[in-house]
Amino acid sequence: MTTISTSPPSSANSVTGDQVAQRLDAIRERIARAGGDSGRVRVVAVTKGFGVDAVQAALGAGLRDVGENYAAELLAKSDALTGAGRGADGSDVVWHFLGAVQRNKVGALAPVVGMWQSIARESEGERLARFCPGATVLVQVDATGLPGRNGCPPGDVDELVGRLRDQGLDVRGLMTVAAPGLDAAEAAFGLVGRLADDQGLEERSMGMSDDLEAAVRAGTTMVRLGRALFGDRPSQ
Repeated sequence: MTTISTSPPSSANSVTGDQVAQRLDAIRERIARAGGDSGRVRVVAVTKGFGVDAVQAALGAGLRDVGENYAAELLAKSDALTGAGRGADGSDVVWHFLGAVQRNKVGALAPVVGMWQSIARESEGERLARFCPGATVLVQVDATGLPGRNGCPPGDVDELVGRLRDQGLDVRGLMTVAAPGLDAAEAAFGLVGRLADDQGLEERSMGMSDDLEAAVRAGTTMVRLGRALFGDRPSQ
């Protein structure tokens, strides 16, 4: 197991639970205007680059799903909260790991992460099954074909889902990150929605702060929001 030790970053532009709650109301209005049911689309608060105060603000606004892209940040913020993976009020935090999976970090993350949103390779699933049998996962689909993007090619989704299930993992759905622009977002989300339907998968993690409406129209069940909740990310 790899030991990862760091302190969570501090936020220069800290937000309060009341501010996040107001922004969350606006997000729910956006979801409704796009034709979605704001009570059924889960909001994952992405706190990458923000301090633990952002997690506490999300908790204060009633959110419990928190997403992180980097292992060190996730573990530091989890450790900084009262209790293992709990907020100051004792409520459970469901940690979503959103970044590319580094196999040497899986052992440290396994006791904390509630949903792995970025499984893109069979070897990642094998490692996860070893440290966290039955883990809840989403398969990340590369719906853009752009260089450097993490994800499973669309044509390989069927095989990867089957192999992850064979390893005993709980494959709940698919996740994707669209390229910038409305047309690109609609194409990516439409493709991933059809793939999820083909596999009989319920969860579709699609949509971020700029393309939320396109994701809702395509049937997303989960949106991953940072800037829309917390404002601009602090410069590192």
